[in-house]
Amino acid sequence: MSFRRRDVIAGAGALALAATSPTSPLGAASASAFPSKRPPKGQRRFTSPAVEGEIARVKAKIADPQLAWLFENCYPNTLDTTAELGMVDGRPDAFVITGDIDALWLRDSSAQLQTYVHLTPRDAGLRRLFHGLIQRQARCILIDPYANAFMKDPAARSSLPAISDRTDMKPGVAERKWEIDSLCYPMRLAHAYWTATRDKAPFDALWAKAMALAVATLREQQRKDGPGPYHFQRVDKSPTETLMFDGYGAPTRKVGLIHSGFRPSDDACLYPFLIPSNLFAVSALRMLAQVLGEARGDAAAAQDCAALAAEVDAALKAHGQMDDGQGGRVWAYEVDGYGNAIFMDDANVPSLSGLPLLGAADRGDPLWQRTAALAWSGRNPYFFTGTAAQGIGGPHIGMDMIWPMSIVTRALNSADDATIRQCLAWLRATHGGTGFMHESFHKDDPATFTRSWFAWANGLFGDLILDLERRKPALLAERFA
Repeated sequence: MSFRRRDVIAGAGALALAATSPTSPLGAASASAFPSKRPPKGQRRFTSPAVEGEIARVKAKIADPQLAWLFENCYPNTLDTTAELGMVDGRPDAFVITGDIDALWLRDSSAQLQTYVHLTPRDAGLRRLFHGLIQRQARCILIDPYANAFMKDPAARSSLPAISDRTDMKPGVAERKWEIDSLCYPMRLAHAYWTATRDKAPFDALWAKAMALAVATLREQQRKDGPGPYHFQRVDKSPTETLMFDGYGAPTRKVGLIHSGFRPSDDACLYPFLIPSNLFAVSALRMLAQVLGEARGDAAAAQDCAALAAEVDAALKAHGQMDDGQGGRVWAYEVDGYGNAIFMDDANVPSLSGLPLLGAADRGDPLWQRTAALAWSGRNPYFFTGTAAQGIGGPHIGMDMIWPMSIVTRALNSADDATIRQCLAWLRATHGGTGFMHESFHKDDPATFTRSWFAWANGLFGDLILDLERRKPALLAERFA
């Protein structure tokens, strides 16, 4: 049975495309024309007074009623619909699903909560939620550091078709696609929480054990001493779902980069050295080093992280770039260490376009700027231009499907008012009448979209609005004609 994480194209919501375009009469309607799409208060999974206050504060600054409506629906979506708080062994526990798939992805759950981290100092309940997720992720990593997704019950077998994958499926694992970013995102979340709160409570011995295993796994996947223990094959007609050569992937020359079986999209890598994820690993390891040193006083563990980060950073500089065909250099998307490279970009972060969002590149860095500009062009086979929008997609859904995540990423990284304004217009016009961000939509028809319930994309849109409220409030004071 074929299984992809996001393989169902849903129909549109109640409103037609004409009603959601910036030029339609609905665009100028009053806020009363946009009833809330949030669950009733009694049905929300988690409520944070700080988040509710943030919604009210920021929404009051958004002049366009449809944009304000989207923010109110999207920003709390993770808390409203995907977060479940509990206790395990006397410690807080939080299980955060992706949305329409009832499993916890290490990447998605981290990104979903990250948008609220600045509010944790003023909300004890929210701090408990972060504590719970940090602890849950640690327990998941200790089950299997190579898995990307986990079941709520650590003794349960996967309820997904992934149960038949040819790999070492353990109880508690929902899917076992090895993705570098699966381990990096929990490191980034821990750093964000520590930086915001200086709360040592989540960073106990169990968490430290999980982080030591995570670092050891990243080092193991440099594969200096053989292929390592990870292998994966799936009986599927799509080559994006499985790995060649008995599940170990394409051949590489061992140069110090970390091998990844799969991309953040859950698609198989063509070349195992996935450059955006290696760049993320460098920044995440340095973030982890800070938490280990400051929250736990563990200088040896911090130095171990820093040493691996430095080694991978040097390998990236030596092997991670390629000619752009215009006389310049850019980051490659994937390389094999033999001098072969591919250039493309995928909407899922870590992407080449999204590196600054992860602390993996500086927005002012000319190398990154050249790379991002090339990714937002016809040089990227997954950059699509249609009547509804422009944006980046990826192999996961297929051709001509734009991911709103790519449009949000472009706006977050831009200092140009016109660029940001255009991105807002596209996002406002392509939600298919649902009031939420989707995984993807067709470049010519936003009524054709995938995943009506995708919390990561909703949270990232909320991040964009918060970012603009801080650095470009005048844009939020505009209305769309």
